[in-house]
Amino acid sequence: MKERGLTIPEIGLIAGTRVVFGIGLGLLIAGKLNHDTRKGAGWALVAIGALSTIPIVIDVLAKPRLAEQTGK
Repeated sequence: MKERGLTIPEIGLIAGTRVVFGIGLGLLIAGKLNHDTRKGAGWALVAIGALSTIPIVIDVLAKPRLAEQTGK
């Protein structure tokens, strides 16, 4: 497994995007709101969570592996 170093803010950003994605999915499958409101909010949050993940993944993959940083 490749290991990469992440800062605390990067971990928080990753967690935040996962939360938004999860809330969006939850709204899509929940029955608490009327159908149109739930569907609109759910898809918007899923899209924000998914689209905001792309630059984060690119940034993480662009980081050097930990072994390369320590010279091992």
